[in-house]
Amino acid sequence: MDSNQSAPIKKVAISTGGGDAPGLNAVIRAAALSAIARGWELYGIRDGFHGLLLPEEYPDGGLIHLTRERVSGITHLGGTILGTTNRNNPMRYPIIGPDGKIEEVDRTDELVRAFRLHHIDALITVGGDGSLAIASVLSRKGLRLISVPKTIDNDLDKTDVTFGFDTAVGFATEALDRLHSTAASHGRVMVVEVMGRYAGWIALHSGVAGSADVILIPEKPYDINKVVEKIRERDTRGNKFTIVVVAEGAAPLGGAISVVEKEAGKAERLGGVGEKVAAEIHEISGKETRVVVLGHLLRGGSPTALDRLTALRFGAAAVRGLEQGEGGVMVALEAQNVKYVPIEEAMGKMKMVPMDSDTVTTAIDLGISFG
Repeated sequence: MDSNQSAPIKKVAISTGGGDAPGLNAVIRAAALSAIARGWELYGIRDGFHGLLLPEEYPDGGLIHLTRERVSGITHLGGTILGTTNRNNPMRYPIIGPDGKIEEVDRTDELVRAFRLHHIDALITVGGDGSLAIASVLSRKGLRLISVPKTIDNDLDKTDVTFGFDTAVGFATEALDRLHSTAASHGRVMVVEVMGRYAGWIALHSGVAGSADVILIPEKPYDINKVVEKIRERDTRGNKFTIVVVAEGAAPLGGAISVVEKEAGKAERLGGVGEKVAAEIHEISGKETRVVVLGHLLRGGSPTALDRLTALRFGAAAVRGLEQGEGGVMVALEAQNVKYVPIEEAMGKMKMVPMDSDTVTTAIDLGISFG
């Protein structure tokens, strides 16, 4: 380890970036209590890194001292008490240029200087793939840090699971349970669009658990005719309703994913595939079809016990890792054990659903169609 990684620690900062996920507050509490137990101070950065890049916008200067009292009773709360954002990436920060057009500039050097100015010895950054990329750059520029993986999509590599995923799957499954009764009563096709971006973990797990009839995921381009074939097969057997779960990143054979929004300094936003699938089903089959988009409902609410425990373990492990001299690494879960993996190994590769996995095989055995 280099001298930077072994230097004494007195003051640590923590940031939460990207989309929110149930369990973020549990990470913050675990990190705060673990730091306090070591005689360190922990400060929370407002809204990702905005608190340091735009301190003038905050009455408290963009930093919150996370005392024992400040983090009391937050484990069960959804969201993040620090705030978060998926806009204004410091590596590609959008500004208005002289010609009035939006330009992207690199503000990471400025960010590192802000850490030095506040005498922050180390950083715990909590986020997904975008946050990992930022952390990698900050680490290479000399900032001592440890990342905590966060995404309801469960698509980060090098960790078995990310917190927020179990809560999202649980809510989606409950929604499917509720939709079964109304779909059966009216003999309708219900198309349920769920989050997950470019991976189908939420769609797959909730679809199997919620007894869906069709699951469409990004890992397997779908043929709408095969979807309609499944619907007609159910009609023939006397099952006049069908539940179709669609991941927001699913795409038809030879087609593209549905993008709602794409702008400078912000991750592209997916959506609309549920409406497309429903319209095509109705056009081909004539069946009455309805669409439910769960969207941000999957991000909200109180985290499950499993997500709380994972988040608490990750937060404590981040502080423990800093004490042990770790840096430039991500906390990960492997076979129920916490470990540290280099950020460079964790980023850049998305964890996709293996089509030969046991869960997919189980779905096929149950008669679920993947289009």
